[in-house]
Amino acid sequence: MRNTTRGISCLTVMAVLTCASPLLARESSKNWADTPLSRTQALAELQSLNAQLLSHPSATLTLERWCAAHHLSPNAKVVAHRVLGVPKPLPDDGRKLLDIEPGEKVGYRRVALSCGDVVLSDADNWYVPARLTDEMNHQLDTSDVPFGKVVQPLHFRRQTLSADLLWSPLPEGWDSGKPLPPPSDQPLAIPDHVLQHRAVLYTGDNQPFSLVVESYTSHVLVSP
Repeated sequence: MRNTTRGISCLTVMAVLTCASPLLARESSKNWADTPLSRTQALAELQSLNAQLLSHPSATLTLERWCAAHHLSPNAKVVAHRVLGVPKPLPDDGRKLLDIEPGEKVGYRRVALSCGDVVLSDADNWYVPARLTDEMNHQLDTSDVPFGKVVQPLHFRRQTLSADLLWSPLPEGWDSGKPLPPPSDQPLAIPDHVLQHRAVLYTGDNQPFSLVVESYTSHVLVSP
């Protein structure tokens, strides 16, 4: 179930996050205990990552900072592993969002963004090749360099269209006094993807050139 991100009090976030030790951050997200404390911490981490993604134009660089801060890999470098196959069709509102004519060519690239051996995000990217340089198009076609790094010379900005929690560790109404789930002797059940962003990238001249849908995996959560 998709839930729009809810605010969480600064005091709660600070109290929860201080309980987590960076030395244990490499543990799998599957090792989360099903307790009210761990559920609250999971929500705090999702809110923190979401806020960082919303405040920076490059999701790749944001994930690298997240990877380094939480010690997800000895080498905090995010690599885009291209997923080859049949291109996904441009979403129905894509041509309007990118301001392109019916016959204008649209490129497509799907990647899995990984930090070390941990996949943090799956990203679908539709872009307008004519609005990129030849060198950028060549890199996108032949390399695994993340899209955000390839187009950095455009000094682009990012306009987020939506930012949705695909999973909430706390039930709807928890912030209005609804009781939290009781502790369980089973691990916390976390789906493969927990957060999704949809955004348009614009050049420094305010011309749209890319529509991206990023689905963040459960591995962005740092097990306490």
